[in-house]
Amino acid sequence: MKVAVSTLGKYHAFDLARELHARGALESIFSGYPSFKLRNEQLPEPLIHSFPWVHGAYMALPWKNKWPDLIIRQWKYAADITFSHYVSHHLPDCDLYIGMSGTALLAGKKAHKRGIRFICDRGSAHIRVQNQLLREEHDSWGLDFSGIDERTIDREEAEYAEADLVTVPSTFAFSSFVEQGVQVDKLALLPYGVNVERFQPVTAPDENRFDILFVGAMSLQKGVQYLVQAYQKITHPAKSLTFVGSPSQALITLLQQRGLWPSDAKVLGHVPQAELKHIMSRSHVLVLPSIQDGFGMVLAQAMACACPVIASRHTGAEDLISDGCEGYIVPVRDASALAERLQKLVDCPELRSSMGAQALGRVHKMGGWNTYGEKAMAIYGKVLQS
Repeated sequence: MKVAVSTLGKYHAFDLARELHARGALESIFSGYPSFKLRNEQLPEPLIHSFPWVHGAYMALPWKNKWPDLIIRQWKYAADITFSHYVSHHLPDCDLYIGMSGTALLAGKKAHKRGIRFICDRGSAHIRVQNQLLREEHDSWGLDFSGIDERTIDREEAEYAEADLVTVPSTFAFSSFVEQGVQVDKLALLPYGVNVERFQPVTAPDENRFDILFVGAMSLQKGVQYLVQAYQKITHPAKSLTFVGSPSQALITLLQQRGLWPSDAKVLGHVPQAELKHIMSRSHVLVLPSIQDGFGMVLAQAMACACPVIASRHTGAEDLISDGCEGYIVPVRDASALAERLQKLVDCPELRSSMGAQALGRVHKMGGWNTYGEKAMAIYGKVLQS
């Protein structure tokens, strides 16, 4: 089996590529990142093909968030299309092409013309479900929302139709496709793994504190607005709330204007993964209350650091934990339910400690990225045999 992979960024595609390469199956991987950003991906340089001229240039602009939405939308569209053309024109001889959704349509069609099977890898819910959830959330907060670019929605739905199979990482994402009328036999569940060598317990939480952690880009989509409300409901003499990941001053300002932003919240911004395991290990719980999140790899990363998790049902939580064992699963948009689960961990340190130990055991039992690679190979083999 020879496989080509494409991804505009990095995401989980390079973890997949490493597993394929370890099994002698990787023919090449395409990325919109510049070459110097891909040097530490533990893959032979000849297998990595970079096309950074549009997407890479966009990512490098520090002031892009201040540009009008129309310009940003057009630039992102141009990045998707130019990268899609590049992959299509350079698709190698292979048995299977795996394209991350949004930029795989042209190469998928080219693959089929050449007798190559095409799998669309979608890391989130069905794009129409994602768009609807985001629209509802913005409406509920009285915010304008231009929506996901209709050209992107049309292109992704065409990818779903063109593909021999669509892989998704969570039960939530799988269900969203079924709700949109996609046949079950066109879908495959392929949950992501975690690097248990990179993420592991390196310290322990302070027994006299209660430290809550959020990891990810701050946004309405990630449910930050409900986390800050829940945080203010819980009582502990030494509690803290820390945000790691891309900050959003616009969201912080919105929450401040509504009296919801905690004055003691810590916003650390981007943190190298080498440091992230220390933060996760000393946190009492990681919370991911997303409105829409295809999986949420930070959940498994925290669990690998013996940190229990609380996540909404619109993540990969149902594929990672059993509610009440390694953490809790809560409804979306429910700050009260989130606060109730947090307070349980505050009031019962023994429960938190037990959940942390069970979380660590569950992650190791799942097998990390190696197990993910084995499942992927099995799925791909069935596609090639069908």
